[in-house]
Amino acid sequence: MTNKYTYFIANWKMFGNLKTLNSLNNVITFVKKFKKNKIKLIYCPPSTLLSPLNNKLKSTSIDLGAQNCHQGDSYGANTGQINSHMIKAVGAKYVILGHSENRELGENDSLINLKIKNSIKSGLKIIFCIGESLNQKRKKQTKKVLSNQISQGLKKIRNKKNIIIAYEPIWAIGSGLIPKGTEIFEIIKFIKKKVRGSKVLYGGSVNIKNINTLKKIHNVDGFLIGGASQNSKKFIDIIKKTFN
Repeated sequence: MTNKYTYFIANWKMFGNLKTLNSLNNVITFVKKFKKNKIKLIYCPPSTLLSPLNNKLKSTSIDLGAQNCHQGDSYGANTGQINSHMIKAVGAKYVILGHSENRELGENDSLINLKIKNSIKSGLKIIFCIGESLNQKRKKQTKKVLSNQISQGLKKIRNKKNIIIAYEPIWAIGSGLIPKGTEIFEIIKFIKKKVRGSKVLYGGSVNIKNINTLKKIHNVDGFLIGGASQNSKKFIDIIKKTFN
């Protein structure tokens, strides 16, 4: 790993309730015993759990993040939406933006760029997701797609120190499939060249079975973990295996 910390970001997606938060007791206990200078854990639950999870994590080294936000930087008539100020107000430090599942719902690079700008203004750190589809991969367009997502998503953002990039090939998310280790290495090398000094994570079907392969990719700064992070035992096992 290339960073002081190895990042483990739990993206719970549309999952969890107040009872589910009890499962984090095992993770909290584990983190207290683990070397704090080695890992940075961030939990990104649905917005309904941001406040109660913040209360649970207050005395721990685990940080809180949101899964998305509205692009506006002020209150408005946007039913069902929350903006970066509201996320910051409940104790979150991070927000996931540009995730492919939201891109599929219509988010384009311009909208994501606006969300990133306003989230940075609010004092949030960004987990910026990029990735190619299977069709784009087959046409050997991966680097072209990623380059465009980076240039458009980070347009006119000069200070990128609070932006973590998560490479998530769309075709790998939830499929159990991952690119070859050499492919991931080359793509992350490409991303780091495009955004100098950036931390780059890998996401897309990270699980207990493939972490032994993924941990050998030396330019990866950590992992964005979806389904496997919903189970505390699996999440802990992924962290353990990363360092064994």
